Amino acid sequence: MNQLSRISRDLFSDIFKELSLQRQMGKPFYDLSLPESINIDIRETPEAFGVEADIPGVKKEDISVTIENRQLQISVEAKQEKEEKKDEKVIMSERFFGFVSRTVTLPGDVDSSKVEARYENGVLFLTLPKTSTKASNRIAIH
Repeated sequence: MNQLSRISRDLFSDIFKELSLQRQMGKPFYDLSLPESINIDIRETPEAFGVEADIPGVKKEDISVTIENRQLQISVEAKQEKEEKKDEKVIMSERFFGFVSRTVTLPGDVDSSKVEARYENGVLFLTLPKTSTKASNRIAIH
């Protein structure tokens, strides 16, 4: 057996031992944070920019959207709920928690007083009407 094969075997053996030990001790398999970034699509029409952002598994109240000087910022803070009941232990936890933010520069100015935002099925939809004046406002999500 060559050295690379031995290293690979030892590495996988260690991983499975750790998972087995966690399972025996009742520890969760995973303790995940939110993804490092928010995936978005931006489209442009002559009247507006359209944004779709994938933000699954959070409440709309945890999402913040701001626009300032052509900078669109979407941020999320999801808190981990750790409510264990008597005689109950968590054996697996894969739900996301933490803070994540995404900032992009739009190619034109936005009339933030006319922005429309809605959140459904884990996707944030923004309609950002174009304007020639600069403004800064926090956007309400419906």
